[in-house]
Amino acid sequence: MIGACVGKPTTGDQTLTSPEDAGQLNTPTLEHSSRPLTAISLKITSVVIFVAMSSLIKSAGALPAGQVVFFRSFFAMLPILLFLGWKGELRTAFTTRRPLGHLARGFVGVCSMGLTFFALARLPLADAITLNYAQPLMVVVFSSLFLGEPIRIYRWGAVAVGLIGVVIISWPELTLLRSGAAMDDQQVLGVMAALTGAATSAVAAILVRNLVDSERTATIVLWFSLMASIISLGTLPFGWEALDLHQAILLIASGIFGGIAQLFMTAAYRHAEISVVAPFEYTSIILAIVIGYLVFSDLPGIHMLAGGVVVVAAGLFIIFRERQLGLERARARKVTPPQG
Repeated sequence: MIGACVGKPTTGDQTLTSPEDAGQLNTPTLEHSSRPLTAISLKITSVVIFVAMSSLIKSAGALPAGQVVFFRSFFAMLPILLFLGWKGELRTAFTTRRPLGHLARGFVGVCSMGLTFFALARLPLADAITLNYAQPLMVVVFSSLFLGEPIRIYRWGAVAVGLIGVVIISWPELTLLRSGAAMDDQQVLGVMAALTGAATSAVAAILVRNLVDSERTATIVLWFSLMASIISLGTLPFGWEALDLHQAILLIASGIFGGIAQLFMTAAYRHAEISVVAPFEYTSIILAIVIGYLVFSDLPGIHMLAGGVVVVAAGLFIIFRERQLGLERARARKVTPPQG
């Protein structure tokens, strides 16, 4: 699946701006396809792998954020380079028409990761995660403002309902957001960082959606991983911790998983409007429930089950609506008389 959906498009899906561009870069201008169910499948796959990646990072213990970002980014390049080598495109791995676009995406993405780690260090886990789930809602807003995507009411509704489901799941564990008690300065900073991290993550998603117009999926992910590695390496003088073999293996594995997940996630944005894909970020909370039960024997409570039903229902509604719209478009094509 990844070879078909992430790899180089067929001739019918690409155009070249000019012969000169073709000769210099051999990089096609890629068109978006309208395959929402493919995009949703790719997004859910990426979420599954990202959850596994997060579990590996959590198992490595408390480490400096910059150090974690470096391992997460540097070793993410391994599966990407292997993928490009398999496709025979290793020599043009970094070939791009839009270096500034990659730089912007890389900078914003690293800021998002850093802010998320900053918030996790200052807030209870459930609060930090719940605040971060504002990202899909922001993605829908930004895709309308900056990409001009028409956002139908059912997409707004699905995102909002999904967020409600996440809050239901997290409610028993929330301490700051439902206690009403005054927060200290560090907690206020944590809340601000979590929300800003969600916003920058949404901006990063918009930038990726824009880049897929002309860039290969692997190239987008490779540029980001390289930039994140360089930026995070700059935190070395501020104190990294010595790793034992177990921690090193976990962090290297997290990077490999992260690279694979980003390939799927970036490919998802190629096949549908970003506002269609965004709500499926919430599926990670369902996976967290499943992993908690299977791995840690955590029995889901009534809030988890009720919220899980809400999240799944929101996702299924989008799948149903996109399938119906696809059938309507197919019928419209059949009844349209041939031109000329």
